Amino acid sequence: MKLMIVDDSNIIRKMIENTVRSLGLEIAAVAGNGEEAVELFKRTLPDIVTMDITMPKLDGIGCLKQIMNIKPETRVVMCTALKDHETGLAALKAGAFGFVSKPFTAVQLTEELTAAMNDIAG
Repeated sequence: MKLMIVDDSNIIRKMIENTVRSLGLEIAAVAGNGEEAVELFKRTLPDIVTMDITMPKLDGIGCLKQIMNIKPETRVVMCTALKDHETGLAALKAGAFGFVSKPFTAVQLTEELTAAMNDIAG
């Protein structure tokens, strides 16, 4: 399975990359903002995406909506420091599969990504 990492923080991107490698997922693309993510998504069509919400150029909710229009079966795990209930509901309405709150541990991220992988596998 292929995964795309979308986060404007280089530290978070590296942490996710390290966690993903231990799960045997292929990293198809890494993006630092929503606009870049949409372009890379169109080229790589990953199965799973980790998505920050607060990013420059295009936020995570806007990016999520575009991704769902391109490939609705994609499992998107939102990784956010926001504790806003409305933002979470907006992400779920837009098609988010799950959430991990920053700061998160490798174990928490692994649990969400494993759930996404299992959901795809059926």
